[in-house]
Amino acid sequence: MPRPRFWERLVLLWRRFFPPPDEARRGRFPTLVEARSRRLRLLTAIFGALAAAVFLYWLFWGRFWIITNDAYVTGNLVPLKAQVAGTVTEVRTDSTRYVRKGEVLVRLDGVKTKVALQHAEAELADAVRRVETLFRQAATLRSRIAAQQAVVYRARSDLARYQSVVAEGAVSYQLVEDTQWQLREAESVLRDLQDQLASVEARVHGTTVATNPEVLRAAALYRSAYLDHIRRNVVAPVSGYVAKRAVQPGDEVLPEKTLLFIIPLDYLWVEANYREVELTHVRPGQPARITVDLYHRKVRYRGVVEGIVPSAGNNLGLLPPENATGNYIHIVERVPVRIRIDPDELRKHPLRPGLSCVTRIDVWRRGRSVLEPITEIPPSAYRSDYTTSVYDEEVELRGAAEAIQRIIEANRMPAGHPAVP
Repeated sequence: MPRPRFWERLVLLWRRFFPPPDEARRGRFPTLVEARSRRLRLLTAIFGALAAAVFLYWLFWGRFWIITNDAYVTGNLVPLKAQVAGTVTEVRTDSTRYVRKGEVLVRLDGVKTKVALQHAEAELADAVRRVETLFRQAATLRSRIAAQQAVVYRARSDLARYQSVVAEGAVSYQLVEDTQWQLREAESVLRDLQDQLASVEARVHGTTVATNPEVLRAAALYRSAYLDHIRRNVVAPVSGYVAKRAVQPGDEVLPEKTLLFIIPLDYLWVEANYREVELTHVRPGQPARITVDLYHRKVRYRGVVEGIVPSAGNNLGLLPPENATGNYIHIVERVPVRIRIDPDELRKHPLRPGLSCVTRIDVWRRGRSVLEPITEIPPSAYRSDYTTSVYDEEVELRGAAEAIQRIIEANRMPAGHPAVP
């Protein structure tokens, strides 16, 4: 007799535990009481096995992992703002576009800044000429003082000679008295010239035309106007993708207005908000697993706990809680936990800031102390996202230094002039 097939065995097994009522009454299968007893034992065994499986799962795996779906992908959102006020004449980018560091994204009207630069140039030229005049006055006063000193010396000599022969009657007493008054007048003029020279030298002593404080002050104002003029071109401080563009041609922008955001996607992390009662054994350095709804949780990212934010989320809000009241209600707070994402997996499966995800932290592994976070910025991300060279002082002010030197030289006296220091 051929052996029954597999599906026939399943049918026979099913009919053994769940026989039709008519067959049970005809005695071909055990009685209904026995069938119900077997059925109960089978269900008990199934539920017991499920309960044992759940218990073993919790005992060997589940109790060592804490899970939350209150987690989000986070990254650097770099706001782009104008350095000076002005009218937008050109917008050269839009949302979702990738821009590179130093690329011009928005242009502002340069008429006002150009007029301010011309005014600063005139002020610098005027300061150079004023300082040149001071040096010229100092040289003139020195010459006049030398001449006046000769007058005083001659008056003193005449007075001494007259006084030596006045007793003999060679000169009159009136001549001696007149010579004394002439000496006093010459000495007074000499002191006045010396005071004038001291006043002028107080403004130019120890300096040259280029290093005089008045010229340096005017040069600083010129640099400020020069920076405003070249910064009418708003450039990208970092490389990334443009988001939330809020600027249009013709807009009047101020330095505090955000024109758009630039989001670098090569360095992201997760902020998971766990309940405070779940953080007992969470430590920096523990492994984590991350799934994102974007990929229908089919992609699992490996992560590492970098640190725990040193404050609950509600305490960092705009209005911190005030619990010193009579109707206080205890609420379990949530504390953000920073989780690093594996950069290789992030390159394979890119993410965006703000995406919701589910995080699992393996608290069975021993990590470091809560007071010793392992948060660190990768060198590549530090160079691209945390520093910028578009506002380099040497690069921006190179043209200003050359222009200042040109203005100073154009407004000085010819070389070889005795008043030129």
